[in-house]
Amino acid sequence: MLLKTILNKCHRFKSFVFGKTEFFEHKGLDAIEVEILPRKNSRAICSCCHNPATLYDTLDSRLFEHIPIWGFRVFFKYLMRRVDCKNCGVKVEEVPWGSGKRELTKTYMHYLSTWAKSLSWKEVAVRFGTSWEKVFHSVRYIVDWGLDNRIMSGAYSGAKLPPFRLKVATHSGPKLPPFRWKAATFGA
Repeated sequence: MLLKTILNKCHRFKSFVFGKTEFFEHKGLDAIEVEILPRKNSRAICSCCHNPATLYDTLDSRLFEHIPIWGFRVFFKYLMRRVDCKNCGVKVEEVPWGSGKRELTKTYMHYLSTWAKSLSWKEVAVRFGTSWEKVFHSVRYIVDWGLDNRIMSGAYSGAKLPPFRLKVATHSGPKLPPFRWKAATFGA
């Protein structure tokens, strides 16, 4: 079975097709490069207003890191196009596997953040051969997406609540005694 067949089974991008796949060296390690091509007669989508727009020009190819397969890092390679939108002007097109200027695909960010619920972020980074920062940005992307797309039920249904962000390590009560590690471990 070909890698392209597996990717087509898992990911269907409406206006794009998978091209050739080949091995290449990325930062001294073997990796798999999967070329993505726009379908013929497909319209590019503006990344600002999400409407179809006419093609303006093509930028350099860009690599998007995807979920590793059999221990090899996988990268989607795509020649980004710019569109001439009637509403927004000249903008880079929106691609369904990427988000903004992020290096990781949406699927890979979801995959990393799912593992980050069970393991420490550093352990996830070590196991998947990526950096702690990429795991952090993946978790932040998923949390932000969840906050933006939450559905309120009950008394709050239909209400527009002000946006909020998580606060880390804040304490506003009485001062807690210092943590004693030896007393908290088993057999002490």
